[in-house]
Amino acid sequence: MKFPFGDFSKFSISRFESMLKTNEIQYFDASEFEEIGQYYIDTANLSMAKKAIEVGLNQHPNATELILLLIEYYTLTNSYEEARILVDNLIAIEPFNPYAFQHLAVIQSKCNKHQEAIDSLKKGLMHTDNKYEFHALLAMEYLHLDAFFMAKEYFIRCLEEEVTDNHALYNIIYCFESLKDHDGAIAYMNEFLNRDPYNEVAWHQLGRQYLAKQMYEQAITSFDFAIICDETFVGAYLELGKALEQLGRYNEAINHYEITLGIDDPTAFALLRIGECHLKLKNHDLGIKFLKNAIHEDPLLDKSWLAICGYYMRSKSYEKVLQYSKKAVKIDSSHVIYWRLYAQANKALGFFEEANIAYEHLVNLGNYELQTWLDWVGVLLQLKDYNKGIEALQQGLEFHPENSSLNYMLAGFYMMEAKANEASFFLKNAYAINPNELDVLYETFPSSRTSVLVKDTLSIS
Repeated sequence: MKFPFGDFSKFSISRFESMLKTNEIQYFDASEFEEIGQYYIDTANLSMAKKAIEVGLNQHPNATELILLLIEYYTLTNSYEEARILVDNLIAIEPFNPYAFQHLAVIQSKCNKHQEAIDSLKKGLMHTDNKYEFHALLAMEYLHLDAFFMAKEYFIRCLEEEVTDNHALYNIIYCFESLKDHDGAIAYMNEFLNRDPYNEVAWHQLGRQYLAKQMYEQAITSFDFAIICDETFVGAYLELGKALEQLGRYNEAINHYEITLGIDDPTAFALLRIGECHLKLKNHDLGIKFLKNAIHEDPLLDKSWLAICGYYMRSKSYEKVLQYSKKAVKIDSSHVIYWRLYAQANKALGFFEEANIAYEHLVNLGNYELQTWLDWVGVLLQLKDYNKGIEALQQGLEFHPENSSLNYMLAGFYMMEAKANEASFFLKNAYAINPNELDVLYETFPSSRTSVLVKDTLSIS
């Protein structure tokens, strides 16, 4: 049981701490000790909590509330065995005590025994008038098991008991989304709003579901209602902006994004969206300005780096792509797309050594897309690094063994190294997979058109 911390509580705590300093034993009733112990737990002073509970149990050895508090202390300090012994003893004495089962469930949950925790909570639920707390705990246990349908049902019960519980509302939507049931979420939110029509969170969540179903007009209406309920609801303005973007109403989207800048500190997301909208309106200078502001506001928001690099890539301004992608990889050296942009920019500018390093990073980061290998060996061909090209292609074939282009390229690289047997082997493989892509070899290695090895291998007259 939680206590409001008032003057009486302050007096009890002051008297308890004075007792500890003087070693003079003073009498407190059990409820006072519970209040004192709970205060120390709530303020994370666990050593003092333990002292209060122990002294309390010395004076009141059978006080259930103090035994429950000691169980809570042991649980908080990960002393699950001690906690379990106490709670089992308590249940044996008081088999209808709901809080004993609640504490047992917490211990079981901490030990990843979620189904057992559910069983304990259901036993406690039968003996308590505080249904809300048990429903909330049951919902969370079902979430631990990814049992979203059951979790949803218990969160709904929480909301029926406490209509202002927005935490439960968010979790209900999370469960619907996890079940990929947007229609169910929409139906539920509309029914809920009939009971609580001025709940801005509910309108916002309803709008998100319409947005997921690409029902943009309905989403806009829902977000508008959320804003009517709370004119400072930043999330509703942002989501409204996204819906307007989808309908090509970029100026309106910008207006709503800009409103958020006046309500709260500027967010990188809002600045990014404003920048993207301006670019779509062909306001290139303004668009770039806002994208740069987004990067400055939050350098870790990758969408901003990708947006500005994407713009310059489309404009074939490869120097700019190189400039920003180089900064991006310094901030996050594990980001695959940053490295791809950096590689592409270097390749386009003829900086093949740097491009080679970038493509190697891509592969080392686990990017095994076919195009990565093809682009990489194109760079290695420019560098005339045939051994490295062979090594890279062999690695690529581990992931794409039936790709004819890789086989044709590998045959070509072996031809450049005058390794006839290997070249013939991979040429046969490539031709067997797809004879219609022989031009890959001819276009990449023009000398192969007149190669005796190619003619003999394929028996081309």
